Amino acid sequence: MKQHIGGITLVVADYDEAIAWYTRTLRFELVEDTDLGSGKRWVLLAPPGAQETRLLLAKASGAEQLARIGDQTGGRVFLFLHTDDFQRDWQYMRAQGVHFREQPRHEPYGSVAVFEDLYGNAWDLLQLKH
Repeated sequence: MKQHIGGITLVVADYDEAIAWYTRTLRFELVEDTDLGSGKRWVLLAPPGAQETRLLLAKASGAEQLARIGDQTGGRVFLFLHTDDFQRDWQYMRAQGVHFREQPRHEPYGSVAVFEDLYGNAWDLLQLKH
């Protein structure tokens, strides 16, 4: 049997703002942007070279969802962006103005630094050791 997670939903304030930030700042690819009517869209993004898991942007609807923007996990790291070149991506992201909560750490499992997306969600930039 083979399974994989096809997508992770990220609640955002605005589709176009989020698309612009993820494609420019993290170099994600816009995989799909389909109008579903009534102000809803099916927006899928993927990191460069990713084949399976997608990030589904979902525009917040209502007070409860609006309150979750940027705090989907109570401040814990929410997503893990794996890279094949930590230094390259860390330098590029810093040059793009990404806020890192810490300096890079070199752990037994690899190099890692926590950063925030445009809404404040915590992510790990991570290069695993082989």
